[in-house]
Amino acid sequence: MPITRDTAAVIQRWQDHHSRLDLPERNHRWLFPAPYGSAGPGHLATIRFATALRRWVAAIPELHSDLPGPDGAPLPFDRSLIFPYAFRHSYAQRHADAGVGVEVLKELLDHTDISVTQGYYRVSLQRKREAIKVMSRYVQDRSGESRAGSSGSTAGYELRSVAVPFGNCIEPSNVKAGGKQCPIRFQCAGCGFYRPDPSCLPAIEEHINALKADRETAAAMGVDDFVTRNLDDQAAAFTQVAATMRERLQALPDDERCEVEQASAVLRKVRAGRAHKLLPLTVKDSA
Repeated sequence: MPITRDTAAVIQRWQDHHSRLDLPERNHRWLFPAPYGSAGPGHLATIRFATALRRWVAAIPELHSDLPGPDGAPLPFDRSLIFPYAFRHSYAQRHADAGVGVEVLKELLDHTDISVTQGYYRVSLQRKREAIKVMSRYVQDRSGESRAGSSGSTAGYELRSVAVPFGNCIEPSNVKAGGKQCPIRFQCAGCGFYRPDPSCLPAIEEHINALKADRETAAAMGVDDFVTRNLDDQAAAFTQVAATMRERLQALPDDERCEVEQASAVLRKVRAGRAHKLLPLTVKDSA
């Protein structure tokens, strides 16, 4: 899971400091070791960590929230909301909002029940509808031409399209099959029925990277030229789709771009929260 440079720098600084601490040998294996050598577990007790955190938060001179007050200035942040478990919750929620798959987040959080993880992905039907309404204004085709409103209302677009791995599809037979019978095996960037929108950008870019990796693997295997050529062509076509979409987003006014980004986050969250249903390991005869 990628992290920011700032986060990596903080971790490295703590690791450097940690290595210089004068601690009992068994305490060194903990991220937050106890500063003593008693018969305890060797790590900092929860109550001590919480106490230290409260003192640190109380010492911060100003802590603003994202909410503006009557005068337009940001309101103070409620410091009582800052406690150790809140960091775990925020970590999980931000990953869910970013579209990280529910199975991946389940592993990161070490949840035993995926339904607990799915709680971070709950999006009301109203929010989903609003996000789809916003996103429908920025639908394009494979060549980058705007297809906003080409299916009439938002509801009409939903009825005439189906989600595919890298956007939406309006090919009738595939729509009828729920997106599971693409005649050209999801080579979407070469299809006139392909309808991506900005919420699909991360998936498109991930697919481009996968195509390039597959191309290198295929070349190393010594396959026929048509195989690598097909992978090259797909990667180039998807790259063009993504580039055109990003150019259009950059050209939008700041408030409109922000609206698109928020709607995109909602839709990615909805998609990521769809856990794959696993088949049972055994089948019982009900007879």
